[in-house]
Amino acid sequence: MTVGDPAADGVAVVPDEDPLETLYARGVTDGLPVMPPTAARVRAAVAASGRAGDELVGLVAPRLGRATVERIAVNAVMAGCRPEYLPAVIAGVEAICDPEFSLVGISGTTDAVAPLLIINGPVRKALDVNSGAGAFGPGWRANATIGRAVRLCWLNIGGAAPGLISMSTFSQPGRYSYCIGENEEASPWEPLHVEHGFAAAESTVAAMAAETLQVVADTQHRAARDVLATIARSGAVIASDGHGGLTDTLVVIGPEHARTIAGDGWSKTDVREFLWTETRARVDGALVPKFRAPEHLHIVVAGGPAGRFSAWLPGWPFPGSPSRLVLKRIGQAGG
Repeated sequence: MTVGDPAADGVAVVPDEDPLETLYARGVTDGLPVMPPTAARVRAAVAASGRAGDELVGLVAPRLGRATVERIAVNAVMAGCRPEYLPAVIAGVEAICDPEFSLVGISGTTDAVAPLLIINGPVRKALDVNSGAGAFGPGWRANATIGRAVRLCWLNIGGAAPGLISMSTFSQPGRYSYCIGENEEASPWEPLHVEHGFAAAESTVAAMAAETLQVVADTQHRAARDVLATIARSGAVIASDGHGGLTDTLVVIGPEHARTIAGDGWSKTDVREFLWTETRARVDGALVPKFRAPEHLHIVVAGGPAGRFSAWLPGWPFPGSPSRLVLKRIGQAGG
């Protein structure tokens, strides 16, 4: 028996071959070792989703490959996901397949954006998704493998192969995996999914085309306006100091900064309006808004309890970028 296409069927790997070398040689990995997608492992993942294996979830750009539940499960297994992660992976694939996300353009851009996944709701605890200390780093299987699974679906089902379709000048580590939870417990404000019309008890995945995070340190100030002024000055140089009209961008505020800002009575709307105003760029002597509108600044709280840090995660950095933040509900097994 020969090895089947893991992006298509989940056929077991032949025992007398090295499965890791075989899969790497066939170009279906991200360069790191993967879990062989045996039929038993794929069946277990599909069963955990509560959906039929042949159910179509979406068409993955750029080649509009058919992302069925089974094909997504194959890639989730290769990424190292536990079966119970599959509903979150499916929601992530639904999000990047949404036309609002503009995966076609992201697939071919020379910029270094990657699909960033932000997980909200009770599923964070159920799956042990890290939203606290080291949220963007290693050590949590759910973060690492859910983000990686969506990336592998983009590669294997969508055909976004580096150097062939994906022509990013630098690329970035987020194209291995880029997934965090929002630290809702440490946030003084409503979480991202509630802002976008979901109930607090629902679980969601948000996808945004994002560059790597740019950390902002303000360890001295203890007033909201001063901390936010520091954050704004850092955001003013995203893309370039004279670049205006940017669209969706994420601001991650660390819990210490969030406590300082909210302690002075600032709402999330206040923060958004302040940053939009204070990041204006001076072009030919005139002040030009850095972002097209305040609503393009998305704000979440994440990170550990210690450390007076926040971060910018620039979106696709050209004026009028068509890519938007997209949220999808995470379905439960059997529902």
